Amino acid sequence: MDKVFVAKRVAVKLRVAEHAIDEALVDATSVVAEILRARKELGLAANVGDLAVAKVTAAIAALSEARTAMVAGHADLADVQSRLGIRTRMGGIEDKVEPATDVAPVREVA
Repeated sequence: MDKVFVAKRVAVKLRVAEHAIDEALVDATSVVAEILRARKELGLAANVGDLAVAKVTAAIAALSEARTAMVAGHADLADVQSRLGIRTRMGGIEDKVEPATDVAPVREVA
């Protein structure tokens, strides 16, 4: 089979997976927002639902890590594409912006 068509099949699946993670992040953050709104509407103390918020927030962090890993995998596959001599791209679907190189990395603060 032509390697361009095989690569396209992989690219389509990769894009679907990336979008699914993004959508899961959107949904999970909406859950947190809704829990907080509900607590406020019902006049409940801040400790009500706190454990649930913490768990959903942990899920958001895990989704964020998954997203970062997926993006890194995408970059690795772009390298494989180049090494295989596949020059075609799935144009017109999404714009890619190169990351800024003059931005300082985020540091952990205690």
